[in-house]
Amino acid sequence: MATIAGPHCRGINSHRMNRQELIELVAQKHELSKAEAGRVLSTLLDAVVTAVKKGPGVSLPGFGSFKLASRNARTARNPSTGETVKVAATKVPRFTAGTAFKDAVDPKAAARRAAKKEAAAAAKPSAKKTKAKKAK
Repeated sequence: MATIAGPHCRGINSHRMNRQELIELVAQKHELSKAEAGRVLSTLLDAVVTAVKKGPGVSLPGFGSFKLASRNARTARNPSTGETVKVAATKVPRFTAGTAFKDAVDPKAAARRAAKKEAAAAAKPSAKKTKAKKAK
């Protein structure tokens, strides 16, 4: 993944990148005009929305997946009056971050996951030997 640095990155949680800043970044990185980069971003977002709305969703390996989720009808409580209110069933978009995205955001968690995977891989051959002995 490319490192994003520039005026839009003022520190963790200090500034959320907006659409215009994202367009400027794409235009700068790929030598496009801002208008062209804006059209590219619009096309990408439209494609994701359409795919999620009509079908199984969008999967971008390493980044994540977008899909449609359903929420069942339920009853809720109005906090100011305490009155019970019926909330209708609805469909909502859902994003699940991919492993590479998670690792880029939290390297410590990535290291823990890698260590856990190595420990599981080291324990697996001994489990196979035990099964082989039981089979004899």
